[in-house]
Amino acid sequence: MLKQLRIQNFKGWQDTSSIRMAPLTLFFGANSSGKSSLGQFLMMLKQTVESPDRKAVLYPGGKNSAVQLGSYQEMVFHRNPKNKISFDYKWDFQDVLKIKDPISGQLFSGDTLLFEAEVGLGDKDQHSLVLDHLKYHLMDNEKDVLSVGLERTSGTKSEYKAEANIYSLIRQKGRVWSLKGAVRFYGFPDEVVAYYQNADFVQELNLRHEKLFRSLCYLGPLRTKVERLYSWTGIEPESVGYAGENTVAAILAARSRKISLGYKRPAKPFEEIIALKLKEMGLIEEFKVNPISEQRQEYEVKVRTKGSIDWVDLPDVGFGISQVLPVLVQCFYAPQGSIILMEQPEIHLHPNAQSALADVMVDVINSRENGEARNIQLIIETHSEHFLRRLQRRIAEDVVPQEKVSAYFANITKTPATLEPLQLDIFGNIRNWPENFFGDEMGDITEQAKAAMKKRISQSTSDLEISK
Repeated sequence: MLKQLRIQNFKGWQDTSSIRMAPLTLFFGANSSGKSSLGQFLMMLKQTVESPDRKAVLYPGGKNSAVQLGSYQEMVFHRNPKNKISFDYKWDFQDVLKIKDPISGQLFSGDTLLFEAEVGLGDKDQHSLVLDHLKYHLMDNEKDVLSVGLERTSGTKSEYKAEANIYSLIRQKGRVWSLKGAVRFYGFPDEVVAYYQNADFVQELNLRHEKLFRSLCYLGPLRTKVERLYSWTGIEPESVGYAGENTVAAILAARSRKISLGYKRPAKPFEEIIALKLKEMGLIEEFKVNPISEQRQEYEVKVRTKGSIDWVDLPDVGFGISQVLPVLVQCFYAPQGSIILMEQPEIHLHPNAQSALADVMVDVINSRENGEARNIQLIIETHSEHFLRRLQRRIAEDVVPQEKVSAYFANITKTPATLEPLQLDIFGNIRNWPENFFGDEMGDITEQAKAAMKKRISQSTSDLEISK
């Protein structure tokens, strides 16, 4: 689970400052305020990790990628190619990472990694993207246990030297060679293990990093339209897809799974959980996925809406249901330890359903499977006041602890833009509401009252003149 994030010189952000990442992390802001850039950055890193090109420092995306960010100049702050994009993030894991120095016999262990890196266009006339440095910090109780990294040699494009603190790297005997390149933006090359007698552990750091980004899944703001028939061959999709295109396949693949919505709460079949949440949101009464026939690998999604006795196909109900179904399925389908990044999960939902969706998200971060916590992290970009208000209420009611929620507001009234933490207290109050955060509600009420009074006075004057 991500615990901290900071990004510098990326798109509209000169510096986001340190962002506290909680199990439920929310980003608010006006359109084009830069809040989407935060998710785009994480997805770019994921695309890079999963790219087959180990030498590509960053992969901004292609035709079928979740994000397509273009050239370095298009993604760097102020489009200034002299700026360097730097970033750091901290994440923890369930098991303890243990590193033993084979030479000294000393044991180092921690449950958190802090990673930092900087990339740019290099020196002088170089036009290709290069990694300037990377560093890992193994931490235990917020204290450095050891750190190790790569630093690019000045004036070269791909020559590096390895450096470590607290841990002493011992070179193999023989000629001193420089290290040639790094693996993408985060990885130590194989030469590190060959050049040093006690550097095998860096491969584990590489793997931990890859595991982090493979646990990240993304659902965009516009989900694909629903169909009357769905084919499924028995394959388990990794997720519902960037636009929810694998939603029904995920439901079918998860039919044997049972999910509990909290400690000591009964586990229920996956499909029943989805139907329950749709009902609690006031969208349907019942929901089921049926095979067309035993001979065909095709399925239909049937829904019974409130106040109706008839079952209808999914395309025949409100558009909001089709848009929120991938959200619910992704939240409960994702494997243990997943980080789910979503943009506007509340889109096309009426206010009451938006509020209920916040309760669903609380259930997701509290959910369990096979007797163990699922440890799901939700990173959500939203415009919904109703979503936030419900969360504030649940914090006040002690349904969700305040420390499990982190909320930020992208403030574009300042130059450069700032990402400001909303100060939520244990009573659910926000101590630093930004001006006109969700519009000028009191201004609208006041102006409406003035207009109504003016209209009444005008009407009374007219009635008086008529009576004369």
